[in-house]
Amino acid sequence: MQFETGDPKDQLGGKVSQGFGSYSSFRTYARLDSGKLNSTGTKFMTAYSRSDEGMWAGGGSQFQQQVDAKLVQPIGHESVMKAFFNWSDLAEWGYWDTSLAMLNGLGWRTPHLYPNYAKAYNYAAGNISLPTTDAIEENGDEPYLYDGGQHETNYTGGLNFDLALTDRLRWRSTLYGTSQTGYYTYADTSTPSADTEAPFSEEVWQNRQERYGFTTSFLYKIANHNIDAGVWYENNNQEAGLFWYNEPTLGEGAPLKTVGPYNTYGKAFQQGYGFNWRTNNFAFHLQDTWRPIENLRVTAGFKSVLATTAGGATYNNPDYTGVDALPNGSMTASSAFLPHVGASYHFLQHHEFYFDLAENMRTYQVLPNGVGNSPWSVQDQDAFRKLQHSVSPEKDWVYAVGYRYTDKLVQASLAGYHADARNRLQAATEGTILAPVSTVVPTTVHTNGVDAAVTLTPIKGLAIYNSVSYNHSTYGGNITTSDGIYYTKGKKIVNFPQFMYKANLSYRWKGLETHFDVHYYSKRYYSYVNDTSVPGYWLASTGARYNFGKVGFAKNLSVDFNVYNLFNSKYISMMGQNGNPMSGDYQSLERGAVREFFGTVSAEF
Repeated sequence: MQFETGDPKDQLGGKVSQGFGSYSSFRTYARLDSGKLNSTGTKFMTAYSRSDEGMWAGGGSQFQQQVDAKLVQPIGHESVMKAFFNWSDLAEWGYWDTSLAMLNGLGWRTPHLYPNYAKAYNYAAGNISLPTTDAIEENGDEPYLYDGGQHETNYTGGLNFDLALTDRLRWRSTLYGTSQTGYYTYADTSTPSADTEAPFSEEVWQNRQERYGFTTSFLYKIANHNIDAGVWYENNNQEAGLFWYNEPTLGEGAPLKTVGPYNTYGKAFQQGYGFNWRTNNFAFHLQDTWRPIENLRVTAGFKSVLATTAGGATYNNPDYTGVDALPNGSMTASSAFLPHVGASYHFLQHHEFYFDLAENMRTYQVLPNGVGNSPWSVQDQDAFRKLQHSVSPEKDWVYAVGYRYTDKLVQASLAGYHADARNRLQAATEGTILAPVSTVVPTTVHTNGVDAAVTLTPIKGLAIYNSVSYNHSTYGGNITTSDGIYYTKGKKIVNFPQFMYKANLSYRWKGLETHFDVHYYSKRYYSYVNDTSVPGYWLASTGARYNFGKVGFAKNLSVDFNVYNLFNSKYISMMGQNGNPMSGDYQSLERGAVREFFGTVSAEF
């Protein structure tokens, strides 16, 4: 997959927009295009965006800002060099992680206690009580945390070359580097501050990742063949640590903010673990796209992948982890031949048939103790050693076949697919949200599905779109953990709906554009044995936009207004962000946003 930002425009100009919305939200955007600066066609663009939104449940805000820049330098008539840069920064109070027990016992709007530090302080100290239920207590849920959120900074930069070496041969290369620094926090009521009298502390996961790499490929055209061969290399360094910081004694200072700084009342007084990994990724691909006749395209090729990760725990606090040694060691995922074959045949006017067959491999993820589907996230070194000698990297076979019909009034498609995933590492989470325990076991998954879509354009400007999707994905075997055997064979996969429906009605008339969208997602299973689930839901949105054209010096002056979650549906948006339970309930759900209104004014010049 490739992602590319838009090139700078040939003419000097720019764009500005200002958005407003519910819960004191705003978004400001400005872009400047230099236009062509010289006879060679040198041009650049730079853009800045800044947004902030209040919380629809609880206090805090969600602040983001971003800078993008791009330079384009043509080389002759057929070649080009592009330089790109991106910086982003976000500081966000998060919405609470909830459970089925919390939703049933406390309702859909139980937020963090921020900014009421006194209430959170007295609750953690046992001076006051707040509503709870037996089910919440049995789960070990933490419904009344003071705060939670994240602060993250990202940098990305690189050079892209697309060079025409001959009329038939092109050389395309990208050099890139990225860095990500993140702090992800919870107020921890199970760990009092060490150097103050506060009955809780701020628990902070501190992560950092740096990636440097390049891709390079040659595209050669001969007869009816387009031959593409290339390599990708990346060096990835990751760090992860867990720390606790002091909160102030009540009345003796401002409480810490979930977005930092965290050392206002001293350095971290406790560390749970520290991890460091170094990963080298290498991939080679060779592909031929052949057109034996004008309306038939056949693609065949393969890729080779090698990924080696070394490292793991660099610090272990046995009082927190409960073990003498955390995972540390190396693992390699490799496959010399991962084939891909596909074809697209326009056998009649408006009619197209296609198929695709591919094998893929997933390299091993690197995640710290108690988090996610990673060999390094298991409880201790002994469990990691067993995985080192018993697991293989996940490999998936995917088969797809489909049909498309396209004309002026109707665009329709029907596709079926089947997939088999082998050696998938699956994480099951136990414990509590503040002290998770992750069990990682290999399993298999079998998937069958069908997608159908149709768009009707009966009159100019009107489009009516409908699509349905059915997916039947099940686990291929039972899962054995230290607690025993869980009978997951034939059970539906977690967090994914079996049935989805989407509809869109849009209309354009002169400068006016309107749309109405509706989505339906069916029931999703929450536990691996399918004894808990979240219900299906409908979600609708609507909006309109009007373009006034040129007004004075402004071009494309437009105003738009949108409503998200039009009927204020209650639904679960994210599932399993802290892991999924083998059976029963766990505090690892997030409610979707309530109804919100947004408007934007934008213009170009």
